[in-house]
Amino acid sequence: MRLETDRLRLREYTEDDWQAVLAYQRDPRYLRFYAWEDRTEEDVRQFVQGFIDARREQPRKKYSFAVTLKATGQLIGNCNLRQNKPADRVAEMGYEIAPTHWGNGYASEAAGAILAFGFDELKLHRLAAWCIAENAASARVLEKIGMRQEGRLREQEWMKGRWWDALLYGILENEWNGRGG
Repeated sequence: MRLETDRLRLREYTEDDWQAVLAYQRDPRYLRFYAWEDRTEEDVRQFVQGFIDARREQPRKKYSFAVTLKATGQLIGNCNLRQNKPADRVAEMGYEIAPTHWGNGYASEAAGAILAFGFDELKLHRLAAWCIAENAASARVLEKIGMRQEGRLREQEWMKGRWWDALLYGILENEWNGRGG
């Protein structure tokens, strides 16, 4: 399975992708909003293998795509969609882009492709996402793709020796269909 945008190709993961993922997941800028202090080769191999294994689930509930640049094929991130029960037509999405590629609009482009996939292909009713409240760039991505902030969970995530607030976002199929574009 593959999704495409103007500048990106979102494709299924292969076992060889772990090296590119490790390169960006070890970056301290990436690690700032994750519980991990560091990432090892074994951590990332298991991370990628989990995406590969999820493809075999029936019915499929997880779609994880390696985000690559169309021009070069370079893997620069991850974008995913997860459902608890496909029949409920509700899912949660997430994304990550290598810090060396921040500020180019790739996160918005990839996340927008996931929204289109969720609503147009999977016929979802609702897509949700969350981010650490201090991660203003991630909140901007969610707002840029048309999601609405629905709430703030105070001290929701314990990591790096302190509590962090989380922002909740969502978009409904009628909002997606009426986006005017």
